[in-house]
This record gives sequence, structure tokens and C-alpha cells, in this order.
Amino acid sequence: MSHPVSEAETSAQLRQGLYYGLSAYCMWGFFPAYYKLTDSVPADIVVSHRIVWSVLFVGLFLYFRGRWQEVVEAFRQPKVLKGLMTSAAFIGVNWLVFVWAIEQERVLDVSLGYFINPLVSILVGLIVLHERLSRGQKAAVFIAAMAVLVQAVLAGGVPWVSLILAFSFAGYGYVRKVTPVNATPGMLVETLLLFPFAAGFLVFSLGWGADALVLDDLPVLAALVGTGIVTALPLVCFSAAARRLPLFMLGLMQYIAPSMHFLMAVYIWDEPLDPTRLLTFAMIWGALVIFTFDSWNRNRAAS
Repeated sequence: MSHPVSEAETSAQLRQGLYYGLSAYCMWGFFPAYYKLTDSVPADIVVSHRIVWSVLFVGLFLYFRGRWQEVVEAFRQPKVLKGLMTSAAFIGVNWLVFVWAIEQERVLDVSLGYFINPLVSILVGLIVLHERLSRGQKAAVFIAAMAVLVQAVLAGGVPWVSLILAFSFAGYGYVRKVTPVNATPGMLVETLLLFPFAAGFLVFSLGWGADALVLDDLPVLAALVGTGIVTALPLVCFSAAARRLPLFMLGLMQYIAPSMHFLMAVYIWDEPLDPTRLLTFAMIWGALVIFTFDSWNRNRAAS
């Protein structure tokens, strides 16, 4: 017979969830700083290492937690496997553009992409799930679209890096939402599906004369190996947070990482923040305020 959960237990669960959630999003926020350690290595080789080492570290984590059967079950279900193939393609593109942008000193574009992401997710819901948008959501999406248009017209180009990051991650989020598999086993299946391409690319790169293993620079090699850990650790923390926190609280936390990206880009790496780009960010921030306030009102009404 189940026992009712006490207020103290609920409070402890929420507190633990906050710690896990903050840990996950802060680690994701420091990703640009981490990948600055590997910026001497081409982005495609970095991402190949990330996939290979993620298979090792995520696999070990699931094995020692006794959850390997979840991975086996995912491979036995064609519908789940098909979904994870699609999500693997989305996350592969996202990782590649993310690392490339950091190497090209375009962290502000990365920040903008992840600020736009929640608003793109609304569009995905509208187009794919035929969801009805609230007045606040419509206003937020409209302002975001105008921000992209301002960037395109005044800065002389569409912010394609930001848009690819936003749409690839929104697509990834949608596919994972409708695919019945837990976060960490799903991540392992995705990286296992990408593993032959990543390992093959590293082998062929060695044949082409590229220093794909960076054996002459041990600190960089250590950073490449560590990509498996920095991929697995925040995911584990996020999964723990998702089990303990309401979705609305997790939604608020998602702004931590792009805020950290923005601050590091401007104040550490001195990326130029011209008036047009600042206006674009200001419009996106305004759209997010409307979106967050609207979500809070609807969450309160549902409660």
C-alpha cells in the first residue's frame, strides 16, 4: 500500500530537483568555454570524438545503474528506433553547428539560437501537432520573427547559425517528446546509431593525414575524451531534475545557459555587440518575457 507523500518529502524533492536542474543548465552554459579547449581541432573531428566517447561514458553509466535492458528494448521496438534515428540526425547537426560556431568566435549566435529555441518549439507545436496558440504565444512568435527580419535587413544577412541551432534542437525536442524512451538510454541509442559514422570518419581522417587523435597534444586529447563526460553528466542531472520539478520550473531554467553564453561572449571573448544585434536580442528577450508570463498564467489556471 502506498503512503501519502508528506509536505517535508515534497519540499525535499523540489529542493533536490532545483539543485539538479541548476547543475545541468550551468554545465550546459559553460559548454562554449569547454569547447574553446578544442578549438585547434576541426569541428567535424571534435563532434566525432564527442559521439565516440559519449557511447563509452553513457554506456558505462547505464551499465552500472543496471539499466542496460532499457537500451536493448529500444533496439527491439522499430517505432522507437525510427524515432531515435530521426532525433540522432537532429542532434548531430546541432552539435556540429554548435562546435563550429564556437571555433569561429560566434558564441553570440549560439546564445541567440538557444534564446529563440522555446519560441521555435511553439511553431513546431502549431505546425506538427496543430496546437492552438494563445494570444501571448502569438505575440511572442511575431516579435521573434520581426527580430530575425531586423537582423536580416539591418545586418545584411539571416542569422542562419542561430536558426539552425534553434530549429534542430526544437526538432530534437519534439521527436524525443513523442518517442517513448527515457532520456539517458535514448541518448545512448542515438550515439550508438551515430557511432559507425563518427568512428569511420576518425579512421578515414587518419588516412587523409589529419591528426584526428591529436596524440602530440595531450591536454587537447584529454579535452576530446572529456567530451563524453560533459555530454553525459548534465543529461543525468537534467533527468533527475525532470523527475522532481514541474515542467514550468524547468522551462524557466532553460534561459540560464544562453544567458551564460551571452555574458561570456561579450565580457570574456569580446565578441562585437553592435546596435543591430543588441536590438535583435532585446526583441527576443521581450518575446520571452511575454511567453513566460503567458505560460505562468496558463500554468496557474490549470493548477
